[in-house]
Amino acid sequence: MTVKLNRLDQTLIDVPRGLANVVVAETAIGDVRGVEGYYQYRRYDATELARTAVFEDVWYLFLHGDLPDARTRTGFAGIVGDPAIAETATRVVQTLEPRHPDVLHGVKAALPLIAAERGMRPVYDLDAAERLADAVTLTAALPHVLVGLWQAVTGGERHPSLSSRGVVANYLYQLTGRVPNPDDERALTAYLISVIDHGLNASTFTARVIASTGADVASALAGALGSLSGPLHGGAPSRVLDALDAVGPDPDAIAPWIRGELAAGRRLMGFGHAVYRTGDPRSALLKSLASDLGGERASFALQFEAEAERALAEAKPGRLLHANVEFYAAVVLERVGVPREMLTPTFALARTIGWAAHVLEQASDPKIIRPAARYVGPPLATTASSATMEA
Repeated sequence: MTVKLNRLDQTLIDVPRGLANVVVAETAIGDVRGVEGYYQYRRYDATELARTAVFEDVWYLFLHGDLPDARTRTGFAGIVGDPAIAETATRVVQTLEPRHPDVLHGVKAALPLIAAERGMRPVYDLDAAERLADAVTLTAALPHVLVGLWQAVTGGERHPSLSSRGVVANYLYQLTGRVPNPDDERALTAYLISVIDHGLNASTFTARVIASTGADVASALAGALGSLSGPLHGGAPSRVLDALDAVGPDPDAIAPWIRGELAAGRRLMGFGHAVYRTGDPRSALLKSLASDLGGERASFALQFEAEAERALAEAKPGRLLHANVEFYAAVVLERVGVPREMLTPTFALARTIGWAAHVLEQASDPKIIRPAARYVGPPLATTASSATMEA
């Protein structure tokens, strides 16, 4: 919907709370179809890419617009694997000296510092190639930043790189100290690909708003990370595990616990989605992965999901509340060895690539994002001076 605003006619329109279903941008990056229950990256089915593609190939797709051929794949791997990027990330992490296990706080500080060290400028002052170079550098630095911050918090030791195995295997190796088996690497790859982008969610919108001001890429990514840190957006995976722990190991305790939570007016983390009215396709993908990986947690989660959907259907008829991506993401990430404190940072590892693509797209539009607000406060007070003038 278009609203004409000028000095003579400043018309405001009523919009839904949270801008639900209000189109505020055009994008060629991805599409989410909540009614049909699918989403896509560029011209590709997102869940199919998650099942079959290499992480770096989808990374390239987001920043360049299509999947790479053999030559461009090799070239891109060399760029994102540049030792100079890892060295910059390591130096920056060493200056932060994190004191607590909230790695996201450190990342929000690290990205602007990397930009400063490498002399990154506002996107307003850059051409398309320079903006792309900054986006590649920052997204390539992020896995090193995450691992460095986590190891600083835990006192862990940096292991020799598994760079020949790619970003996903090396990231999991650095977090766990174990060379990942193919099943764990494939499961983490599928998860990361499945969450790179998902419409104009809160953090992606934040990144685009900042980019629309002409700010540098790192500022837009740091702002998006701030949005992601909110528990209603990126914090639910660890809260899903907290809920499963709270129920305990007895499956018979699941139904009473869920009904007690709903009766108390509390949300079930990992259920419901702002867009999907059918099942979340990412949840279906990750449910399959969790089942394949096996284990007691996966079995318990399957029972929890069934009881939760029954209870939600009774308590909130017509709401169509199903398990979302975060429910089974928590189970899969825990199963492959990602520490609980690193669940949301690992989500950010993937989603930052999507944000970077949106920053590049938004930077090509010279119009700043500047919505209006409807004033609902008290009327303008009449001051003594104005009353005297009126008299």
